[in-house]
Amino acid sequence: MPTTTITTKSMEIPVIDVSGYFTGSETDKKRIAEELHAACCAPGFFQITGHSVPSALRQRLLSILPSFFALPSEKKTALHRSQSKCLRGYEQVGAQKLEKPFSDQKEGFMIGHELPEDSGYLRGPNQWPDNADVPSFQAIFTEYFAAVQDLSISLFRMIALSLGLPEKYFDDFVSSEQSIAMCRAHRYPPTTPEKAEKSRGIGAHTDFGALTLLLQDDLGGLEVYHRPSEAWIPVKPIKDAYVVNIGDMLERWTNQKYTSTLHRVISPVSIKDRYSVAFFNEGLASQVIECIPTCLEEGEKPLFPPITAEEHLRSRYGSSY
Repeated sequence: MPTTTITTKSMEIPVIDVSGYFTGSETDKKRIAEELHAACCAPGFFQITGHSVPSALRQRLLSILPSFFALPSEKKTALHRSQSKCLRGYEQVGAQKLEKPFSDQKEGFMIGHELPEDSGYLRGPNQWPDNADVPSFQAIFTEYFAAVQDLSISLFRMIALSLGLPEKYFDDFVSSEQSIAMCRAHRYPPTTPEKAEKSRGIGAHTDFGALTLLLQDDLGGLEVYHRPSEAWIPVKPIKDAYVVNIGDMLERWTNQKYTSTLHRVISPVSIKDRYSVAFFNEGLASQVIECIPTCLEEGEKPLFPPITAEEHLRSRYGSSY
């Protein structure tokens, strides 16, 4: 795969101001739907501003992550995701391999809806560090999770409008506390220019689920693959913006009208760690993903057979670990 990185202005990721959606302006809703539709078709990546998650809350979360990842190895390992039936908790550097032969040079910590044991696939209780070790970590992360969950519901409503569907078309899929909603905080250790050529923060991949909302710090490193030019586009961090991208599930649901695009994170060439927090609302496990009728042109047939969200996710996760 080509490794060229391009930075021309024509290749920039779209930035969409969604504030008009929250004020209820029908004119703004139409404009947002049109801009989202264009961005979801190509490149499948965009950034949103004017959203509903407070800047102070985002900064509190980013500010407390270094304290968690600085814990002694034994304390983090005690929270390892392998001890959780729903894969919640800590993940060490190199645990995932999304672009062979590279192992991902990141460590992470994942939470979801706080549910009882045996609630179903990828659902259940979270693991947390002792509050004495990282004061307020659980409280801040839980508050953030709730806020970005609400934003994801609003964004799915905007996506519905962009597809010419009723605004609440996806509500049953994404709004329930039984949904497979996951939030993963990541730390990317810095590296040298020489090692960066031979490593990846996260290897090239497409996201497994429906829609991803990414909070990133100001260090950068996320890149999106532009197939026509066979080059990588840096996603420049924008203050208070979320990076949003289409996942494989939504691409399948829209019969590939909306694009799940290859992306990666380059190991930061810096003396600083890079931090990011990705939110995935993968919806109800029982949801059948089959082509939305309005996504078919006259005479066109679905490209994929129906599949449940759980079946789809089991297949994708099984191939990445």
